Formats: sequence, structure tokens, C-alpha cells
Amino acid sequence: MANFGHVYLIGAGPGDPGLLTLRGKDILEKADVVVYDRLVSPAILGMCNSKAKMVDVGKMPTHHKVKQSEINKLLVQYAQEYPQGIIARLKGGDPFVFGRGGEEALELVAAGVEFDVVPGITSAISVPAYAGIPVSHRGIATSFHIITGHEKAESNGELSLDFENLANCQGTLIFLMGIANMDFIAKRLMECGKAPKTPLAFIEKGTTPYQRTVMATLETAGETIVRENVTAPAITIMGGVVELGKTLAWKKNLPLSGKRLVVTRAAKQASGIIARLTALGAEVIETPMIETRAVEGSFNWADLANFDVLAFTSTNGVESFFTQLLTSGNDIRVLAGKKIASVGKITEKKLLEYGIRCDYVPEDHTGEGLGKLLRDVVDKGEGVILGPGAESGINSERSSESKDLIESRILLLQGNLADDTMLKLLPQATRWVVYETLPVAELPEWKREAVESADAIVFASTSAVENFCSVILSGVRSTESKDLNRDSSTTPNGFAQNDNNACYPRKSFCIGRMTESAAQKHGFETVTSDETTMDSLVKKIVEFYT
Repeated sequence: MANFGHVYLIGAGPGDPGLLTLRGKDILEKADVVVYDRLVSPAILGMCNSKAKMVDVGKMPTHHKVKQSEINKLLVQYAQEYPQGIIARLKGGDPFVFGRGGEEALELVAAGVEFDVVPGITSAISVPAYAGIPVSHRGIATSFHIITGHEKAESNGELSLDFENLANCQGTLIFLMGIANMDFIAKRLMECGKAPKTPLAFIEKGTTPYQRTVMATLETAGETIVRENVTAPAITIMGGVVELGKTLAWKKNLPLSGKRLVVTRAAKQASGIIARLTALGAEVIETPMIETRAVEGSFNWADLANFDVLAFTSTNGVESFFTQLLTSGNDIRVLAGKKIASVGKITEKKLLEYGIRCDYVPEDHTGEGLGKLLRDVVDKGEGVILGPGAESGINSERSSESKDLIESRILLLQGNLADDTMLKLLPQATRWVVYETLPVAELPEWKREAVESADAIVFASTSAVENFCSVILSGVRSTESKDLNRDSSTTPNGFAQNDNNACYPRKSFCIGRMTESAAQKHGFETVTSDETTMDSLVKKIVEFYT
């Protein structure tokens, strides 16, 4: 056997990323190359190995971006280019249910390339289920039949369907990819004897937040498609079981159904808000604009003894501090007797994960709020521990030298991009940079396309705003003028348009006043959470759309 990579023909399922199989997800996380179709959810593409080569061969109903014969050859080509590599062929639904996976497999066999098939959940069964329509039901339908609605015979160019047998079939008929031809299909079925009053349902974008079910009958199929503007991707299901959908429809419209939101929070912090927004019906595009990493060796752990108050200004600071603390051979015992301050509830919660309770948390969850709180603590002498050589029993009338002494025993644990707000409020304090924030250099094309079609952007930090604008508008004039307000025109649908005619949402949801200010500077319309917490932000998003 030649030294080729291994190809996996993976079914991505009908659209809901939760319906991707565990095996499929495992392979995508390891893949060196991912060859994907148009109907694959951006959320599933987001599961792929970040270093994988992403190849879009998506096909539209009336325009093949890449011909099937070329796709077949591409799979062989990548198997040759990546010896011992993993090549994932990612297809909507199931590869062997009108997915032309058989043709791709035959090409691989002919070239001597080994492959596996990873079945996917076919839309033929799952989409009706999401609409409350069982494809079989005792006493109504004892069989179901999956039919392609667009394959035409080579001899005469007409649909290659046995309409007479289909018209006489007592089971459920499920047509995939047939919306453009459904008026013709309905008429032919009636001509062959199928009852004009046969219940029928069109289900658009099934299993996604955009799912819509349109009921009709065989005789009204064509006019219903036009009147309701039914568009692909959609399936058509015919038969008595359709009536059950009026009673069994279980998938309700949630507060954020039909909304696509871009979450720019760093990947390791985004899971919580993504889960909550998804549970509320939104389609979430995870698009971290920054990444963080610990700054190692920039301070001496022995110096920790010189401080009485440790102030954490972010969850990143907490994680980096404790990761390095443990790596250095120390543990939380070195914090015995020290006071702990947190910028807000989220950071406070992260500290609790390490077994640390906070002594100080400001009502205003900002660096300024924390700085003012600690300054008040110093001024009043409340709860401040005096280190070796310091006076004891200091009251609110102690000398400025005493205040400076105590203030100098406050340690600020921050990132490299932190501003000087806290140091201006506490000039004698010491700052350790425990992590650095790095911008994401670019977005893959598939993610750019997903962002362009989003309803809004969710920002959790000023650095996310700045880097989003930098990446999205890269190459559009100088850094000083890269903002949506100066360099963009606004389209009628509320999107900002840059000089390259690429559209991006103007609407943004922000945590905190600083993030809001940064977004407004770049021309975004902003909705800001009442508190600097994810719970408050999610609540604000729901309130806006309901």
C-alpha cells in the first residue's frame, strides 16, 4: 500500500452541531485537511483542528463551486500530499444518503487510498423529527421512502423518478433537495393518482435556529412555495404523518431563535456564555480575537512575602498566577494571612475554584472601582495587615508615610495590556505582569463569511474590540483610520460595509463601560450589560431581542 494519508468520509448531520457524532468530532479535532460542503454548520467547522487546511468545495443548488469529479480528485491529492495524515471529507447529513460519498469512495479505492466512513444523521429523518413529524407511525405509515428531488435522467433531462409507483405508495415520501422541482413533482404525482389533499410539509433549515415548517397539500404545493418564499435547504415530507406535526411540534421558538451571534471572548473562557446563548436558541459563532499566555520568570516568588494584599483584575490573571505558583513548587499556603481583592464577581468565582475567598470586591466591577476600594481601605486602615517593621494600631489619621508604607504592600496582578488606572490610584503599589494578551492574526475565510451574516457581535473586553476591527478591516488604510465609523458606509440592513464591500454587523453587546466606549469609537451600536458579568450580558441580549 502506498504511503498515503487516511481519508474519513464524515457525515456532519443536518445542521445542529449537537447532532454531530462523537467519532466525527474526534477526527475533526485531529485532521490535517478538512474538505467541507456549504451546508456544514459554522459551529461544526469551529470544532476542527485550528491548524488544519480548510478547503471549501461547497455547492449551491444551481451552481457547483467545485465539480464532484474535482472533489474526488482533491481527496486523492491531499492523501498523497499528507502521508500518514488525516484528511476529513465533511459532508452535510450522511455521506451515503444522496451525499455522493460512494463516488468519492470509489475514487479512493481506485487510487489505493484507505478510507473510513463515519455515518451522519440524515436530514430525511432528523429534520421531520425536529418538526414533530415521525416518518413512521402505527396505523398511518409503516414505511418511509427517501427520494432525491433534483436528479435528472441523462437521456431526456427530466427527473428520473418512477412517479406511478410513488403515487401508489402508502408510506411516507421524503424528498431531499427538491424545492425547485416540487411544483412539477406534485403535479406528476397527482396525474398518476395520488390524492390532491395529501398533507405535505416543507421544512427549511431543519434542526438549526432558523428552522421553519410550512404546511400545505399536494395540490397547493407550488403556490405555497411561492407565497411563503420557501427556499433551500429544505426537505419535503408527504403523507398522513404530516398531520401529527400540528400536535407533536416540540421545538419551540426560543428567545434567540434565528439569531446568529459572534462571541469574541477568548476560547478557554467562552464555553459558558456560548452554552447559555445556544440554549436560548441562538446560533453562536465562536470567534476569539485574543489569546493569552502566562508570562514566566518575570518576577521572584520570594518577593511575595513583601505584600499583604493581592489584587486580581481578571480571570486570566488568576489562572496564570496559580499555574505559575504551582509550577514553581509553591502552593496556596504561601498566601496564608494575605488579603485577596477581586475586580468583580467573575474573577471572584474563578478564585473560589482555587479555594480562595475574596476579602474585597468593589460594587463597580472595573479597575477604577477596585483601585478606589483599595485606596479607601488604605485611608481608613481597615483590615490592612502591616508587614515587618510597620507600625501597629494605625488609624485614619496616620501620616502619609504610613499610608505609603501600607500602600506599597499591595500587589496588582495584571496583564501586559492593563492601563495605569490602578497605579494612578495606588501609586505606591507594585504591579506584576502575570500574563500577556496576544491578538489573533487572522480569520479563516469560512469564519469571515459566518461573521458577515451575523446579527451582532458580543464583546467582553476592549482588546477584543480593537483586534476585531484590526483583523476585519485589515488592509483598509492605516491603523489610525481602521474603524467602522470613518471607513465604512452603512447598508440598509444595518450592517457596516468596508472599502472591500464586505459587510459586518453594526450591533454589538458589551460588558462594561470601557468595552462599550471602545466599540462606540469604532462605530458600533452598543447595548451594554447592567453589571460586568456574563449573566447580566446574556440577560441584556435576551431583553433586546424579546
